[in-house]
Amino acid sequence: FSSSVFYVSLWFPQTQISPKEGWQVYSSAQDPDGRCICTVVAPEQNLCSRDAKSRQLRQLLEKVQNMSQSIEVLNLRTQRDFQYVLKMETQMKGLKAKFRQIEDDRKTLMTKHFQELKEKMDELLPLIPVLEQYKTDAKLITQFKEEIRNLSAVLTGIQEEIGAYDYEELHQRVLSLETRLRDCMKKLTCGKLMKITGPVTVKTSGTRFGAWMTDPLASEKNNRVWYMDSYTNNKIVREYKSIADFVSGAESRTYNLPFKWAGTNHVVYNGSLYFNKYQSNIIIKYSFDMGRVLAQRSLEYAGFHNVYPYTWGGFSDIDLMADEIGLWAVYATNQNAGNIVISQLNQDTLEVMKSWSTGYPKRSAGESFMICGTLYVTNSHLTGAKVYYSYSTKTSTYEYTDIPFHNQYFHISMLDYNARDRALYAWNNGHQVLFNVTLFHIIKTEDDT
Repeated sequence: FSSSVFYVSLWFPQTQISPKEGWQVYSSAQDPDGRCICTVVAPEQNLCSRDAKSRQLRQLLEKVQNMSQSIEVLNLRTQRDFQYVLKMETQMKGLKAKFRQIEDDRKTLMTKHFQELKEKMDELLPLIPVLEQYKTDAKLITQFKEEIRNLSAVLTGIQEEIGAYDYEELHQRVLSLETRLRDCMKKLTCGKLMKITGPVTVKTSGTRFGAWMTDPLASEKNNRVWYMDSYTNNKIVREYKSIADFVSGAESRTYNLPFKWAGTNHVVYNGSLYFNKYQSNIIIKYSFDMGRVLAQRSLEYAGFHNVYPYTWGGFSDIDLMADEIGLWAVYATNQNAGNIVISQLNQDTLEVMKSWSTGYPKRSAGESFMICGTLYVTNSHLTGAKVYYSYSTKTSTYEYTDIPFHNQYFHISMLDYNARDRALYAWNNGHQVLFNVTLFHIIKTEDDT
């Protein structure tokens, strides 16, 4: 058995609004172990051009020059601090000699030498913050050198491509790289949530409460967005062909559902919308392509109509969600004392295939989402919210966690994971936002069994 462990932090083109200038460095950072993390956004295929590459090359060159200047400044500061360190070393040697002298003649010279020692120690005290800064500078220099090395490699690659290949060859190389990247991603086993970053505000629209989503099982070219405003008294679903159309407000189609929905915890999965029918514990499966209900089923014993909602209320008793494993329902029952129940559903018949009873009170949860068969629960929908609890359906065990995230607009009424985009979709007080997630993965190799 052989496998490698690493962290992945990715944004794919379908979750970005307008990556129109070629390959873009979205962000770079250092993880707690000192490894460099770089996030890169690939261009839309029809926007790749020699001009875009040249612009990107100039931008990267400017960044390298800026970083080189920063390194020079840090080196100067480090040299200055190093002189302090040398001075300290000399003084420490002097202290050592003084101690020896005291040992030799401590009876007659004790008072005098200890006074001298005190004066020496007073001189050393200002060096302590200098040494701390010295250590910090050394880390920064290491980080800058690593980023310079990475950027230099990118620059070399771009220069070679611009000089040696025409547009069609470049285009084919980009497509090949994208294919290889996706093949690599397919080798990733399910990951454990480590960090949530963002958010990126995609749009500001609608009421305080609502839901927006894409289909995690859609093809790579299908980036439709669905938008459902409010948590009650509505049946209209708006569809957009892409994130860009969603931002501009260019609707492609609207659907008038046969029933009103309850809450904001809907999900689109494999071309169908799954939602909770208003004032009931009935789950509805509605096909967008056929324009009709394909299945409906009561979720046995599930509380509804604000019996067991999330902390913000809003008829959020039944939360439907999807992850890499399949379709799920999260709710609470009297039989489980109002604590969260997780049920895996058959996507065609809506039958419960298996259920897990947790000990976490549903009314104490701000929101929740599934990643790789593990339910992650937030402790609030307000400022200061964090992922506080997780339950693994694989091992039937739970743990308390501490994963903070930035509740930028102070009130979250929808938070769902999309396995294709590897991102959290959220409705944040009338703002549609995306959170990036960092998962701990194990790469499957050919030797794995």
